[in-house]
Amino acid sequence: MALRATLLLRPFLTALCAAGVVTAAPVWAQSKVYVSSEKDHKLYVFNTAGDRLAAIDVCKRPRDMSFNADGKQIYVICGDSNAMGVVDVASGQLTGTVPLGESPEMFDLSPDGKTAYVSVEDDSVLGAYDIATKKPLFEIKTGGEPEGVLVTPDGKTAYVTSEVANVVHVIDLGSKKVTKNIKVGKRPRRFVMTPDGSELWVTNELDATVSVVDTKTHTEKQKIKFAVKGMRDADITPVGMAISPDGKRMWVGLGRANHVAEVDVASKAVKNQILVGKRAWGLGFTPDGKTLFVANGLSDDMTLIDTASGKAMKTVPAGRVPHTILVSK
Repeated sequence: MALRATLLLRPFLTALCAAGVVTAAPVWAQSKVYVSSEKDHKLYVFNTAGDRLAAIDVCKRPRDMSFNADGKQIYVICGDSNAMGVVDVASGQLTGTVPLGESPEMFDLSPDGKTAYVSVEDDSVLGAYDIATKKPLFEIKTGGEPEGVLVTPDGKTAYVTSEVANVVHVIDLGSKKVTKNIKVGKRPRRFVMTPDGSELWVTNELDATVSVVDTKTHTEKQKIKFAVKGMRDADITPVGMAISPDGKRMWVGLGRANHVAEVDVASKAVKNQILVGKRAWGLGFTPDGKTLFVANGLSDDMTLIDTASGKAMKTVPAGRVPHTILVSK
């Protein structure tokens, strides 16, 4: 009976859709949100409303994540497995691993998606790995405790932070050499490049700032200082960042200050600060930029922020020590 009713209604529903009375859900509503949990050794899967859909077992201590070029696989760095896990999105299964160096942290991909450039903390190197063959290609020595990695769209340059040396290394990937060290703040962590490629934003965990680097001169042109009412400077520890899809706002996780800051990219002015969970680090947007997801590493949850109103909508459990947010298109 139910099948017959569906068949009878189908022409009517088709006509309504054609007339625009019934519309398809926006693409972002079909997106999925992936959260790496360092202590659970899983990727938790949510819809954009914050409902948990699934959990994917991966390698040990999953951290940074990225989709491959066609979005059918997720690459995840596993710090305690010394490997990069490969997850099949359709099946929700770990299908393989790529061996890495000791205690890998963050990574970026070459423009063709064939090479992973990984910061290897214990070895103090940027390692290049062929994903298909699972073989190391080369290593480039860095300062102590390298973390953030960003490869330029032309594939010629990699930027790498050194938490110990307080610099950003500029690496020529052709010659495999460090060509410049840019002095920034204390304990630099992560990067975001502006859409026009003119600025590289760098979080400095131990001096409550973000450095803005001019990519033409490779010099720091400005520091943005954060202050949170009732918090000591030492507790304002920026690490993760995400830029809005329109490129107009940079959102910065302020770590132990338990807030996220909204910064105007053009003026560098801090426009808003939003209370979230404990140790706000990883951030990610829905494709339309209307919702920001924040991984709170010490309260084991994820906060959803409405970016238009600048208010937290809800906070949901996200496994033990959530690290990185990855949102499908």
